[in-house]
Amino acid sequence: MADQDRPQITLITPPAFDWEVFPDTLARVLDAAEVACLRLPLAGSDELELSRMADAARLVAHARDVAVVIETHLGLVERLGLDGVHLADGARSVRKARKDLGADAIVGAYCGATRHEGISAGEAGADYVAFGPVGATPLGDGALAGRALFQWWSEMIEVPVIAEGGLTLALVEELLPVTDFFGIGAEIWRTDDPASALKTLVAPLG
Repeated sequence: MADQDRPQITLITPPAFDWEVFPDTLARVLDAAEVACLRLPLAGSDELELSRMADAARLVAHARDVAVVIETHLGLVERLGLDGVHLADGARSVRKARKDLGADAIVGAYCGATRHEGISAGEAGADYVAFGPVGATPLGDGALAGRALFQWWSEMIEVPVIAEGGLTLALVEELLPVTDFFGIGAEIWRTDDPASALKTLVAPLG
């Protein structure tokens, strides 16, 4: 693991939410555990609605010194005062994102369970790569990012890595020594008390 005592948390919002109501829930979650970054995987094509959701989340996060990245929507990063972008297509868009946003922006890439894609993203200038899913989920093609991938990455590559998708308490404990971040989202939002669920899931982090 890259020069730190324990992994940090990337909190992933739902793909859509009520921008007038969700900020209160988000605030409680951010206050429940130390979060390094908030990711907005916002879905839809209504720019005004996307902007309202992103703005509402940014205000809550930045008030707590939490960086905010938006998934895919490169054009909204600077317009909405966000900190960067999370790319869902592996290494393919990393160079363009870096060129468009500049050296100071956060550029991350989701690389599935593919070591080669992760290496390519890092070489293209990604600040981090994300591998997943690490646990059972109906999404994707069924391929899992196993502990061996994270073990190899942590020993061989300096680019920080995120473990995400289908996390359980057992998987957090298993991956604790070999990842830099845990990406946590759906695991907590589907519960009645997301703040409590987050605290429970990341309890092994101490």
